[in-house]
Amino acid sequence: MLIITTTDAWKATHPEAQIGLLEISGVDNSQPAPALDREKLAIEGRLRAKYAGFSREDFLELPVMQAYHRYYRKFGYTYHVLLQLESVALKGKSLPKVSPLVDANFAAELDTLILTAGHDVALLEAPVLIDDAREGDEITQMGGGRKDVPAGDMLMRDARGVACTILRGQDNRSPVSKATTHVLYVSYVPEGVTKAQVRAQLEAMEMYVRLFAPDCRVEQSTILFAKH
Repeated sequence: MLIITTTDAWKATHPEAQIGLLEISGVDNSQPAPALDREKLAIEGRLRAKYAGFSREDFLELPVMQAYHRYYRKFGYTYHVLLQLESVALKGKSLPKVSPLVDANFAAELDTLILTAGHDVALLEAPVLIDDAREGDEITQMGGGRKDVPAGDMLMRDARGVACTILRGQDNRSPVSKATTHVLYVSYVPEGVTKAQVRAQLEAMEMYVRLFAPDCRVEQSTILFAKH
């Protein structure tokens, strides 16, 4: 099991925040996942039925969406899951097809609206910390571009640098690939989201992973709190 700790800086800047952790091993991410593909189609149908006729303002009234909207707005950004939800629910777009572990993440994210990143555990280097971004922090994004991380953003870093932030997304060192057999899902949760909603996200991801890896092993499924 990967040990992940939180810093005092994270607790001080985000006192009502939570981090959901789901670590799963024993997965073959290289094979087709027909059961998951069927479930993704079902999710698309549910989203279109549930949100038919919604406007941007209607989406922003959803409690989880409200919480992320407040967080992103502080930095002048729009929550990208809102844009993805509009694309699938209102514009008829399909959920992406990347690999089973990534697809399970996307499916759960649109179902619960809780922001989650997936990392290959073998590519993370201890110590792994949930932290607060400070001046000078940078991340090399999955596309290869290097960007500053806004001070005050919630992030995860390992011994080699910033691995993921809410605003900048994931790095290019540790993302899930078809070779991944041991995954860490990290849900970044700002103030305004309940523990039950975070737990529902972790349970949804595990359920979707078990559709193509029924014998996988859950190494941890837990929630870290800034305030005890």
